Amino acid sequence: MSDLKKITGPPSAKKEQGMNMNASFRKILDLSSGDSHNAGIKPITFVRQVIAGCTYPRILQGDDLPPDARLRAQKLLSHFDGGSIGSYTESCGMTYVRNTIAKSISLRDGGVPSHPEQVFITVDTQRALMVMLRLLCQSEVMSAVLIPDPAPHTLTRLLERMGVVSVTYQLQEHSGWSLERAELNRAIQVSRGGCFPRGIYISNPGNPTGHVQSRDSIEDVIRFAADEELFLLVDEESVYQDSVFADGSEFVSYKRVLAEMGQPYSHRVQLASMHSLSNGIMGECGFRTGFMELVNVDEAVMFYTEVLLTGDLCPLVIGQIALDAMADPPRPGDPSYTLYTQEVLSRRITLKYNMSRAVEFINDLPGFSCQSVQSGIFIYPHLTLPQSALTHSQSQLVGYCMVQYESARNRRQVKSSGSSMISADDVTAARRSVPFSPVFTTWRDATDGIRLTVCALLFRVCRVG
Repeated sequence: MSDLKKITGPPSAKKEQGMNMNASFRKILDLSSGDSHNAGIKPITFVRQVIAGCTYPRILQGDDLPPDARLRAQKLLSHFDGGSIGSYTESCGMTYVRNTIAKSISLRDGGVPSHPEQVFITVDTQRALMVMLRLLCQSEVMSAVLIPDPAPHTLTRLLERMGVVSVTYQLQEHSGWSLERAELNRAIQVSRGGCFPRGIYISNPGNPTGHVQSRDSIEDVIRFAADEELFLLVDEESVYQDSVFADGSEFVSYKRVLAEMGQPYSHRVQLASMHSLSNGIMGECGFRTGFMELVNVDEAVMFYTEVLLTGDLCPLVIGQIALDAMADPPRPGDPSYTLYTQEVLSRRITLKYNMSRAVEFINDLPGFSCQSVQSGIFIYPHLTLPQSALTHSQSQLVGYCMVQYESARNRRQVKSSGSSMISADDVTAARRSVPFSPVFTTWRDATDGIRLTVCALLFRVCRVG
């Protein structure tokens, strides 16, 4: 909330008469990170009951928990050293939970085999991606990864920290943020000579665009990766998979499509599929836990993946418990099944309703346009400014560049001869440093009506044109 002012008291009459913008609301919730619980969405009951039983085993002696939640907690505790979640697990996560995840992946993918030794529980997807970048980008040449534009707002900074060049491919807004093979070919050609692409990053369902790739689109990407010998780094948020709500849209995993394409692709293209608890239906951001499945990766690389993860000692134990509950939820006939399905269905209906309303609201604003959203919790609108505003902003940015230039010159004691000119690159850089695009999350609480439509201004994304 450092960038946003909280207003907790009722607006005064004086402010209301003055049409003060701060008087039209009492509180702003900053949900730019997608924290749905911060918006008032309650956690899934079954998940928290299992965690409660594992955290405070004495509660398992009574009838405070449903029998299936109680049995699940007892089963999990039996796999912890000392029967306590205070003990460490394996560096890649508890074997029992990895088995549960592998079974759920196979069930999701129509029976395509999944093996627990290829599943690595991590401290969310950021850690998984960092490990893969360490493995892929070790040569002396400048390594690169193809990334979408737009992309998750943390991705470019992560690549910069890892010393990896970002090669962007443009998602096609006019066709619902689709990914086209011709654009991938253009991006790879542009990179040649300047860097060495090692992999391609995909977000499906898309973050922040909310698009869902079709099977044909996924096949195109897999063929492209095979032709260019690129490693597929696919963020397939499990929580977003569950929140595909657009008519005619269906989530299909890259692993399933890869397996069903057959030779030569099914045994040749290397894939890391990453997942997280943080967003969507689960929304357990604070648990900071996810997992990664590696496909067609050499055993030696699998070994070094585990070695790199040993620095974490082990993933968060409570997060591992939540992953187990997510991967193996209550089934028909279980005592918790009815409540679990009601809670999940309510969240899906809520998300679909609010996404539709938010897009409609944005498209009614002058200068704004927004594609329909198929999944996720964000929308990504576009703002077209009038020419007068652009002219004024350019003049302001030139002044900004001058201030920054003089500041840098004073700090670094740069010697200047003659007059200094501000280049177009300077203006572009400054323009990018003054982002403006609003990002919305769209949770609604059924008891309070519309709790939140506009969640925050995400100052890290700029789409002004």
